[in-house]
Amino acid sequence: MSRRAFSVTALSALVAGSGAVAAGSAMAGGTTKPARRRATREMRGVWVATVANRDWPSKQGLTADEQCAELIAHLDAAEESRLNTVVLQVRPTADALWPSPYEPWSQVLTGTQGEDPGWDPLGTAVEEAHARGLQLHAWFNPYRIANHTDPTRLAESHPARRHPDWVVTYGGKLYYNPGLPEVRAFVRKAMLDAVERYPVDAVHFDDYFYPYPVAGQTFDDNDAYDRYGGDFASRADWRRDNIDQLVQEMAAGIRKIRPTTEFGISPFGVWRNAATDPLGSDSRAGVQTYDDLYADTRKWVREGWIDYICPQLYWNIDFAAADYAKLVPWWAEVARGSRTKLYLGEALYKAGDAAQPAAWQDPAELSRHLTLAKEHVEPRGHVFFAAKDVAADRIGAMARVVADHYGRPAIPPR
Repeated sequence: MSRRAFSVTALSALVAGSGAVAAGSAMAGGTTKPARRRATREMRGVWVATVANRDWPSKQGLTADEQCAELIAHLDAAEESRLNTVVLQVRPTADALWPSPYEPWSQVLTGTQGEDPGWDPLGTAVEEAHARGLQLHAWFNPYRIANHTDPTRLAESHPARRHPDWVVTYGGKLYYNPGLPEVRAFVRKAMLDAVERYPVDAVHFDDYFYPYPVAGQTFDDNDAYDRYGGDFASRADWRRDNIDQLVQEMAAGIRKIRPTTEFGISPFGVWRNAATDPLGSDSRAGVQTYDDLYADTRKWVREGWIDYICPQLYWNIDFAAADYAKLVPWWAEVARGSRTKLYLGEALYKAGDAAQPAAWQDPAELSRHLTLAKEHVEPRGHVFFAAKDVAADRIGAMARVVADHYGRPAIPPR
């Protein structure tokens, strides 16, 4: 299940290695285009998901030339839609889309985890994005190891096979245990390697910290809690502190290595419901990030630990359990007066999907989101999920956004 599918479920219950970069850029007719001068400051982004080959590459086992050509096509589509930022998933399952000394090559490239694809996808993406006047945000998933439960299917060199004590099996997947200091140190080091190697414009986390709850199952971190949780009033407080530490340590590491690189997080769109906490939003979500994912997203904004937050507001206006029109002002209030910029995550993938409510059959729904957001000072742009849907644009919802709101070019706010 994709990370976005959880939104529905929850509610119902560079450059190091510059030679490799240059070689990759030359593949498949990759050309350097002159960067365009942008006129307006706002975020206009698109996610490019690689997990399970959701957006790119279109399938496993393509040649290096074919992979590169598809990647460049996504960059060109972003530019043609007057977007200015591409958020590329480069560490989908404790693996890498660059030559990492810490983790194996991702199987989404060749079909075999650990197999060298013959080029440097992240390095090429950074160079080609910048050539088009696009920012490149490197998107990492900190703790997910695999979308299955069989460690023997991992590459022999995989750290999870060398350190089985780091691994928790839960909900049909394998995860690193966020409660172990050695795990936090390792995943931080593995992710910061990309920041050292490439001039990425931002490091980007999505909504996965502790995994989404699965009915009838328990995330078994008893041993870690017994060893490290003694100073906390509850296991939940200890888990939240584990995630807080990762966020603060990543922010510090990024600042030290590459001070111009930002740190942004795109959480599930509901921190807490007002029925749970008077500070929460007017919503009735079945998952709350504070209570279920142990991610205190409101705190990260108010404390200024991150440069931007991009809540996934993947619901239509007037949706009863989580109304876009109520969540935008709530997040605007959270960001008000903080140093953290607010961007809004948009569910382009729902537009024209027959399984979605009637509102998503209207090509103007997303355009109305942008109109509504302009009523508030704090939202500084939008990020669309996801690249495949920008290219397909089933009912013209993206074209409508471009026509109604993107008449002029833009650069991301900095």
